[in-house]
Amino acid sequence: MGMTQSLFTGEHPRTLDPKKRLTIPSEWRDYAELSAGLYVLPDLEGGQFLNVYPAREMMERLQSLRNLSIADVKGRQFARLLGSKSQLVPWDSVGRIRINDGLLAHAKLTDEVILLGAFDHFELWNPELWKQVSPAGTADLGEAARHVGI
Repeated sequence: MGMTQSLFTGEHPRTLDPKKRLTIPSEWRDYAELSAGLYVLPDLEGGQFLNVYPAREMMERLQSLRNLSIADVKGRQFARLLGSKSQLVPWDSVGRIRINDGLLAHAKLTDEVILLGAFDHFELWNPELWKQVSPAGTADLGEAARHVGI
């Protein structure tokens, strides 16, 4: 794992263009390895936002799925559900991606989008939904830091 793997930081407001393409911040493109694309998936806990992982990071996270027994029914159900709800998106020549309409609808992304860095990945939020959850999230920042060992 290289040091550049954990550099998705900050808040970046963006607008979907008329073809529903999203421009990724230029400083993030190098970290995400343009040639490999990005994996976009809904929040696994039911939140109305999207998680975006560079392909190499997603492959590392999915290694445990590769090791599942064919008899692991719950594990296979999870893999099936996650695979059916996720999308590998390629980049165009200027760093834009096109996320499918189902994922955009899940996160209520129609025009404005907030890209939030989460170190090893980033998230896509509807600005109004982000406003609703962001103040509550900062109140528990110290507790959350202790939870992850920072």
